[in-house]
Amino acid sequence: MSMAAALLVSCGTTSTVPITGRKQNLMVSDQQILSLSNQQYTEYMKTAKPSTNKKNTEMVKRVGQKLATAVTNYLNNNGLSSEVANFQWEFNLVQDNQVNAFCMPGGKIVVYEGLLPVTQDETSLAIVLGHEIAHAVAKHSAEQMSTAIRQQYGAQALSVVLSGAGASTGMQNIAGTVFGLGAKGASAKYSRNHESEADHLGIIFAAMAGYNPDAAVTFWQRMSAATGGGSTSWLSTHPSDATRIKQIQGWLPEARKYYNGGGNMNTKTTKNSTMKTIHIKSK
Repeated sequence: MSMAAALLVSCGTTSTVPITGRKQNLMVSDQQILSLSNQQYTEYMKTAKPSTNKKNTEMVKRVGQKLATAVTNYLNNNGLSSEVANFQWEFNLVQDNQVNAFCMPGGKIVVYEGLLPVTQDETSLAIVLGHEIAHAVAKHSAEQMSTAIRQQYGAQALSVVLSGAGASTGMQNIAGTVFGLGAKGASAKYSRNHESEADHLGIIFAAMAGYNPDAAVTFWQRMSAATGGGSTSWLSTHPSDATRIKQIQGWLPEARKYYNGGGNMNTKTTKNSTMKTIHIKSK
């Protein structure tokens, strides 16, 4: 009930995605979605089996933290520290043969062992982790939840608040659908536009951390071959392989600037990245 009331009072928050400059209207605050995310993530990790491969586990954590540090530094240096202020980065490798990975709001990222034979090296792993970090930074889950809330409650939001009937359960159900977590695995539910934006930001984030963004093209070609053209749940809502690779090739000149800058781009603002979060009404 209190969560639904908060949503009604806030009337949404207009934010701008760093770097891409895309505006989004969010019906859930960082605190709300992180609380729901942590609950679902904790439940998932209770049933997940951590990898017993120490070398690969350390690689996932090392590359992930390197990316998280580079992205956080970039946002901090460009007046956007609030975007990740409540994040608690965590990177895990779990025993699962699926060619898959997923990200929860707040920086909780899981890589399945079945993905590593496709990434093959740290640079390609950085491309994947950059993609997943992008989902978190761009608040795609919050955006998906906001869409679901509007569709489910719409004009009836007031009556939900007044009656208090099922408000908490409704939010949990929406979160479960968006986060896609269950006893048998996880698959975040993002739109194709979100996936494309994550591709765009992902190669830039990898470049910020010192990884060559050009590796993205060959990695996604291998991914396409390994999954039969995008048959896994992770890729089901992605653009077609040909479209994805063409888009990435178009973004590479931008990403190379961050890579060739040797980290200096972390202290410089681009036109889009200076666009800060705009709050219509206080949360």
